[in-house]
Amino acid sequence: MMIDFASRPPLAEFTVKTAHMDNYRRIYSKSESLVSQEAAADALPEYLRMYDRLNAAHVVLKARDAQSTLGFKIPNEVVADFCQQHGPRFIGFAAVDPHRGTQALDELEHAIRNLGLRGLNVQGFEHQLTISDPKLMALYEKCVELDIPVNIHCGMNFSLSSKAIYGHPLALDEVLTAFPTLRVCASPPGWPWISELIAMAWRHPNLWIGLSAVRPKLVAMSGSGYEPLLRYGSSLLKRRIIFGSGYPMISVERSVGEINDLNLDEEIRHAWLYTNASEFLQLAKGKSE
Repeated sequence: MMIDFASRPPLAEFTVKTAHMDNYRRIYSKSESLVSQEAAADALPEYLRMYDRLNAAHVVLKARDAQSTLGFKIPNEVVADFCQQHGPRFIGFAAVDPHRGTQALDELEHAIRNLGLRGLNVQGFEHQLTISDPKLMALYEKCVELDIPVNIHCGMNFSLSSKAIYGHPLALDEVLTAFPTLRVCASPPGWPWISELIAMAWRHPNLWIGLSAVRPKLVAMSGSGYEPLLRYGSSLLKRRIIFGSGYPMISVERSVGEINDLNLDEEIRHAWLYTNASEFLQLAKGKSE
């Protein structure tokens, strides 16, 4: 059993084709080409069958809204409709444009209370804001009010339309000090500031680390920069690592296989693939069942 915390269905309405992603296509060209070779002509049915084969309990899909800065949006309604059509396996996270002020707060509340989405997705590099910018702090406060978790893009971004510093994990300290009950998943997992992110997770008990859009084999590869995730993720932070494939940037099945090859003991392997995400999403409380 597993939970994929980062996936995107192979549908046009989930695809971003703006220039700010061009450098991502260069960086991920090899892994994306392997995924495209695996994909069948019936892309959506194969996508659904893939998660059947993997015995996926849940798959998290995320909206994106960067209308003010980059002129694109994956609407909350699109994510909510997909989750409704394809059943409780799929859990949707909302996105709102923080530059819209109180309108963004109202849109978030509508997405949670009326559309049935279960969290907030923040991609600071697309908003061109640091993680602790006041515009985002207002949204985090609303997340606390609504009792929902937030996914925060953390670490390097490869968009040449933005700045790398927007994802620096030390800014999480201000967020979690201000909102100590806010559940945050920092994903991707902070590279090249892995040690700083680990320090933040050690310091703040409500911070999880998402292995999204990263080949899991890298955490065991000497010199990759990801090695501390394996050391701390199998000991002090073993309850705080969450698996996310980043599909279609990276193959889901290959990523799960690489988790299985990490020589983790069974309890920790299951925690990374399922238990930790379940706790972050509060599935045991019936919030998505």
